[in-house]
Amino acid sequence: MEGQENKNIARWPDFEKVKKEAEEFYSQAGEVLNPYLERKVVFNAKGREHLKFKSHGKARSSGDQYERLKLLKYAPEVIRLSRTVQGFSRVKKFEINRSNHRNEKILTDVVYYEFVAVLRERLRVRVVVKEIGSAPPFFWSIIPFWKKGKCGGPKINYGNPEED
Repeated sequence: MEGQENKNIARWPDFEKVKKEAEEFYSQAGEVLNPYLERKVVFNAKGREHLKFKSHGKARSSGDQYERLKLLKYAPEVIRLSRTVQGFSRVKKFEINRSNHRNEKILTDVVYYEFVAVLRERLRVRVVVKEIGSAPPFFWSIIPFWKKGKCGGPKINYGNPEED
């Protein structure tokens, strides 16, 4: 395990710096008005955890975290400027609800809004906003829209918004 950590440090020597800057940025992000939703999108603990974990108990790889944390500073801008949605999905799923000092899983509507933006030459990102039931929408994820394919050319990175 220690050898794996040393390998990651060598691959991303500024990983800890990027992680610290992203944490500071996230804690100050607050909320951003989205023109498409005509509501404010909040930056809460759920989105912060999702940058580090794919799902409960499944940590993201260091490389995956690094990519997302490097792009995080662009998320409020994308949310604030997006007037159209590029992806939309509605599902019924069990979500953890905290009530009466207990966590309980309830079946509820979950909506994912996906906004894609070209921010500068060859930097395309996809920001996912999640809405659970009637609660305010919140930032869920940011990922690079293009990745390198097997042949070296661009490959659209599009998958499951719950895990992305």
